[in-house]
Amino acid sequence: MIDHKVRTHRSAEDFPYEEHLAYKIAKVAADPVEVPADTEDMIINRIIDNASVSAASVLRRPVTVARRQAEAHPVSAGGAAVFGIPGSFSAEWAALANGTAVRELDFHDTFLAAEYSHPGDNIPAILAAAQHRGSTGRDLIRGLATGYEIQVDLVRGMCLHAHKIDHVAHLGPSVAAGIGTLLHLDVDTIYQAIGQALHTTTATRQSRKGLISSWKAFAPAFAGKMAIEAVDRAMRGEGAPAPIWEGEDGFIAWMLAGPDHEYTIPLPAEGEEKRAILATFTKEHSAEYQSQAPIDLARRMRDRIEDFSQIESIVLHTSHHTHYVIGTGSNDPQKFDPDASRETLDHSIMYIFAVALEDGEWHHERSYAPERAHRPETIELWRKISTVEDPEWTRRYHSDDPNEKAFGARAVITLKDGTVIEDELAVADAHPLGARPFAREQYIQKFRTLAEGVVSESEQNRFLDAVQSLPNLDDLRQLNIELDEDVLAQAPETPEGLL
Repeated sequence: MIDHKVRTHRSAEDFPYEEHLAYKIAKVAADPVEVPADTEDMIINRIIDNASVSAASVLRRPVTVARRQAEAHPVSAGGAAVFGIPGSFSAEWAALANGTAVRELDFHDTFLAAEYSHPGDNIPAILAAAQHRGSTGRDLIRGLATGYEIQVDLVRGMCLHAHKIDHVAHLGPSVAAGIGTLLHLDVDTIYQAIGQALHTTTATRQSRKGLISSWKAFAPAFAGKMAIEAVDRAMRGEGAPAPIWEGEDGFIAWMLAGPDHEYTIPLPAEGEEKRAILATFTKEHSAEYQSQAPIDLARRMRDRIEDFSQIESIVLHTSHHTHYVIGTGSNDPQKFDPDASRETLDHSIMYIFAVALEDGEWHHERSYAPERAHRPETIELWRKISTVEDPEWTRRYHSDDPNEKAFGARAVITLKDGTVIEDELAVADAHPLGARPFAREQYIQKFRTLAEGVVSESEQNRFLDAVQSLPNLDDLRQLNIELDEDVLAQAPETPEGLL
């Protein structure tokens, strides 16, 4: 890997095009290096993972709305598939629909470093572009390896949330780069697409603050849609604002740390394999990634508590990010509101720890049900939970050593009689270093579990056969899953829109 120093440059400075970060990313995307076997294997796992969570979310209202928006944009030639239904649709609208399905339950993969991300958000848009252009499975693998690589590398070196910019600002460029690899585009075209994609996908992180709405699911899907459109315009010869990151009125100068700050972005050298996907983790539980280890910790600690009504307080000692984003450091009263949206509750570690402690499990529907959130004893316990930042957990959160990097917490439960019960867990059970690491078997089991009652067994089998033969797959529409009409009929009615 090569560390690239990135800072603002005045318009009057001599700043060669080849030194722009967008150009360096485009060079990585255009590099014809082969994808290593372990990266390829993990890409297949993550396509299965995305299908799992899409099956679980397909009948929810936001996903239904996005699907119906895509259905309003059918095409007679080319086009991409939309999860759950037959037909061909405009690639950018298919990306929006499928991206919303993937993100709705906050149940797919994650990467956390200086910034945070869900790199699996690359898959719907890159796959839609691949289906539209009739690309092969081998091309898709190469495109997804790039998408993961670029997003992870940007996340490693450039923090967005510190400046209240939503993390999908790293997704637009990564999708554009991945599509560039997929379609074997030249460096200049990819460069222009990356610049446009960043420019059109920058937004504040209010979508993940306070009362969180369904836009949380739409935001990354919209970024993928914008990236497809950016690639289309660039292929037609249109340019982008430049230098998009380093310009005097650019992203760093006005959206991030300002013109005097320098970022370090690691990128693969020419000919270096793209392996970033191997540093990302999927979820066993449908909740923010920093909740994964605390859920497992709560399940482990519950047997040590005979009477939950005797709990005086619970303090979770954890990282800066967990404390300020999903903990009491956020100062969001909505995180203690039983009437809050599901999206808000899955960003409340206090709610999540209380329910996991009481139930000894976590379920993507039951754990968030209104009747579950309104249990009086749960509300009482929930409001006894707080978080504090522990510098050691913050250090481990940012560690570059995979054997030390951790997203866990130490729980201190104090009972009314003064008894203190303590335990800690650094990584989730499903983490590669956890008690039950996810491998192909676990990805397939997750798919089978979430698809049960939604996807017919024959369709499950057909999809799994297709995705596991991805390197030799010529028809990428086989990666779409179609549902029976009686299942789709259970989707909610939604008002008519404009389009």
